Amino acid sequence: MLNVGIVGLPNVGKSTLFTALTKKQVDCANFPFCTIEPNVGVVEVPDERIAVLSEMSHTQKRVPAAIEFVDIAGLVKGAHKGEGLGNKFLANIRECDMIVHVVREFVNNDIVHVDGSVDPARDVEVIELELAMADLGMVEKMHDTVTSKMKAGKAPDLAAQASAITKWKDALTAGKMANTVEFTDEERDAVRGVQLLTNKPILYIVNVNEETATKGTWVSPLGAGRLAIPISVQIEAELAGMPPEDAKMMLGELGMKESGLDTVIRKCYELLNLITYLTTGEKETRAWTIHRGMKAPQAAGVIHTDFEKNFIRAEVISYDDFVKFGGESGARDNGKLRVEGKEYVMQDGDVCNFRIGG
Repeated sequence: MLNVGIVGLPNVGKSTLFTALTKKQVDCANFPFCTIEPNVGVVEVPDERIAVLSEMSHTQKRVPAAIEFVDIAGLVKGAHKGEGLGNKFLANIRECDMIVHVVREFVNNDIVHVDGSVDPARDVEVIELELAMADLGMVEKMHDTVTSKMKAGKAPDLAAQASAITKWKDALTAGKMANTVEFTDEERDAVRGVQLLTNKPILYIVNVNEETATKGTWVSPLGAGRLAIPISVQIEAELAGMPPEDAKMMLGELGMKESGLDTVIRKCYELLNLITYLTTGEKETRAWTIHRGMKAPQAAGVIHTDFEKNFIRAEVISYDDFVKFGGESGARDNGKLRVEGKEYVMQDGDVCNFRIGG
């Protein structure tokens, strides 16, 4: 399951956003090994295809793809040194796939900004510096360990790892993000498993007022190089508290094609290069998340590891053809059901049956 950490300064709307997201929470019984803590919400990935396939297959159960959001509380200036509550929560997002960073652009004199004034670019730099300094502490320990081993002649094959760690250390010491460092292929492979906060993809959510969120034109205050989207967290909180039909009507009145929360989830998928394939039948219609470029056996392995090991073939119909021709039998009769082997690269919206050996 995709795991996203939410960070930001106090009073930027981060917790309100998290609360709105968790109102879209899925039935966690569908996701084994999923433990829900107070600051964790497992949220449905919006996908209209699930409902369509479910109706066509007369499905008893629908299981959407899901994202786990982790709300990281209390990040303030000096968090890496133990200021505020944020330092003890930073470890929670080392295992996250990506980070959503909420910053404030709206002005409201009743909601005091922790630094006394609203300045999104400054706020981003504060949080990024805290993440960089937290990473630096980790990288310095790695650097000392690797250097000692090399001096002792115990691990002469660590040259690529040492070089990569030194590059990270130099960048982080200068207050830069780890993801700004350029590696050789050997260096990248040598540190592939290291979980640095500033090496993760980051989506910036700029919390704007209602007028800015709905007028359609917006210039990011965060400059080039940062993927930022404007969202009125206040609007999202109102939408999340409404019945679906009322929320749809409000979106129409505001001139919005989709809710900001749906935009966030979609952008998370795009940033991590993820796609969805589908399985459907009378018992269950389900969405499965995979990385773009994944081949059929590995995609089957997402359902169960034995499926990859014993893969024989995939029977694949594109979603559009499945709907156009009224289901599997109609697609087969019209030559739209394809039998694909181990080298087939999965496409978003593939409706699949996997044939597995014993």
